[in-house]
Amino acid sequence: MSQNIPPAQLEAIKRAIAAGLAPLRADPPMPYSTWAEKHFEMDEESSHRRGLWEPWPFQIGWMDAFSNDDIFEVDVEKAKRVGYTKTIVGFGAYNASHRRRKQAIWQPTDDDRDSFEKSEISPAFDICKALAPVRRAGRDDDTIKFKRFRGSVLHLLGAKAARSFRRITIAVAILDELDAMDQVVEKTIDPFTGAVGRLEGAPFPKVIAGTTPRHKLTSHIRRRVECADAVMQYEIPCPHCGVSHPLRWGGKDVAHGFKWENNDPNTVRHVCPHCHEAIAQADYLATWKQGLWVSRCGNYTYDHIRKLWLDGDSNPRKAPRHVAFVNVWTAYSPQRTWPDIVREFLEARKAQKVGDNGPMQGFKNETLADVWEEEFEHTDASLLRERAKTDIDIPLQIVPEGACKIVMGIDTQADRWEAVAWAVGRGEEMWPIDYRVIYGSPAVQEEWAEKLDPVIKTIYKHVNGHDMPIDAVGIDTGGTNWTHQAYNYCRARTHHKVYATKGDQALGAPIKMKPSWVDVNAFGRTLKRGIKLWRICVDTAKDLLHGRLDQVKTFGRGYVHLNRNLPPQFFDQLAAEHRIRVRVAHGWADRWVCPSGHRNEVLDCTVIAMFLCQVLGLHTTPDSTWDAWERDLAPNLFSTPPVLPAPAASVETSAPPPDPEPPAQAPVQPAPSAPASRPATRFAKDEWSRRGFR
Repeated sequence: MSQNIPPAQLEAIKRAIAAGLAPLRADPPMPYSTWAEKHFEMDEESSHRRGLWEPWPFQIGWMDAFSNDDIFEVDVEKAKRVGYTKTIVGFGAYNASHRRRKQAIWQPTDDDRDSFEKSEISPAFDICKALAPVRRAGRDDDTIKFKRFRGSVLHLLGAKAARSFRRITIAVAILDELDAMDQVVEKTIDPFTGAVGRLEGAPFPKVIAGTTPRHKLTSHIRRRVECADAVMQYEIPCPHCGVSHPLRWGGKDVAHGFKWENNDPNTVRHVCPHCHEAIAQADYLATWKQGLWVSRCGNYTYDHIRKLWLDGDSNPRKAPRHVAFVNVWTAYSPQRTWPDIVREFLEARKAQKVGDNGPMQGFKNETLADVWEEEFEHTDASLLRERAKTDIDIPLQIVPEGACKIVMGIDTQADRWEAVAWAVGRGEEMWPIDYRVIYGSPAVQEEWAEKLDPVIKTIYKHVNGHDMPIDAVGIDTGGTNWTHQAYNYCRARTHHKVYATKGDQALGAPIKMKPSWVDVNAFGRTLKRGIKLWRICVDTAKDLLHGRLDQVKTFGRGYVHLNRNLPPQFFDQLAAEHRIRVRVAHGWADRWVCPSGHRNEVLDCTVIAMFLCQVLGLHTTPDSTWDAWERDLAPNLFSTPPVLPAPAASVETSAPPPDPEPPAQAPVQPAPSAPASRPATRFAKDEWSRRGFR
């Protein structure tokens, strides 16, 4: 039969059969570091040299942990220039050609993903001969987001959108530069949890998180390291005493680590913490191959030469399920000279002395592989709770004397809405009068009307008996899951003064930024310029709010009242964020950041309320108008004041127990003095007491 087939066609058939059978042939198992030495080649586009990969001794530990099926999670807290990026590129090739495992690599943004694919993945994969048998030639099989191999796939994703953590099934999840990713992705999930969720069902699941650490308060990697079964440091033997120890930066207050003379970087030496003898970088490079990864607890050691995990007595043992490699700073790298490290530090210290912390933060993060910690602005929730006890005691949903307008901010979450109503008086004096959590699905259009209409149509009762509707409502339009549902809801209720809002972190912008018209999908068609979207400069609003909470101490203009009847989480969420210095696209900026694991919905609702005050022009309303509004809310024959409960007696923990027989008549609580910025109260002392004020 084969004699009738032309030779060229016969050869093509043989090649096709060989290619089809190739994925069925299993290569002898080998650790990733061994495979990389044989198959992974360096390209000239992203490396200083071309040729086979030669792992540095300290890299082998985490490389072999990548490929060890006994290990579920590997964390690498590393500096720049230690070759970590190359190790994850090679591991992608290893999974595709040797393990045939589906995998995904997340970068902080889509732009980072594109740059990573063009500068690292494509050049390295194109010259890797081990990938040739599993590469596919189709146009749709090799894109910037997705690469298909025989028996496996590679997803390349940005971590900014929640959709990047859905609809993929993988066995290996790699998060590169984890600390540069958002704390919570589109208010739904943190990136690490999102990536781990894609591994469910894999026979040998693996998650890898590596990053240059950033701020201590918001560091994803530091939280993962704290959860590790084994936290590993690379120790080298001292050529003088033979005792192993990690390389340390040290400092002026310790006797070991980097030391130099007379501000001369060229004299730098590393001092052993045991014998206090010094070595130069050349001495380190002569002994670095004898180094071992040793856990801080002393129960784990990885011998990269024998490829064995050992216990504290040097006996073989099973690898830990969760391992973290830390203290991987640039002193270990042969690409960075020790004098250059010292020179960078001296320049950063000089800048810090004149008030510029940026270079020192960069040195600590990117050179020392350590988190940055500094003094930050923060309002203490416990102080807010204490202050609420001394504020006017009035039930929730009752508008106090002096408040003339009501605004409500609504924050949208994946499974609920949270609403906070603030009553506003002269000079933007504010009282929280309502806090609600409304459970439902924002992704279902019908639930918006069902759940939110009764909330935004609430009629509150003024302390003088007048009914007061909400004057304006602002709704966070949320993430991509429910954006158009929010648009549709707001568009149909503009007559109720319902505003579609979105937070913005523009530097130095006003709270009320310029709105824009956006298209809306409704009834199966797109409405051009369907809704006006209002952007709120959240950092400016939070600066103003926290400034008022911390600095305005007396009732009146700018004072933010608190209510003792609010639940504890209200105060925790209002004070959830910290103002820290972070790196942005054009340098450094001060940002309000919510630590992972904390909720800040009350703060977001309050920011929306402050925006609504500006939309209504309350910050520029003249006193004559406020006088008229207050007259309209004064008691009259037709107003029926609400029945308020009697004020509760204050409880002192150190006070003696009460007398068994209470006095015949409790003394009347004195009324608070009237704010200087408001006209004197019209009520006598006994009237204040009757209405429930203290």
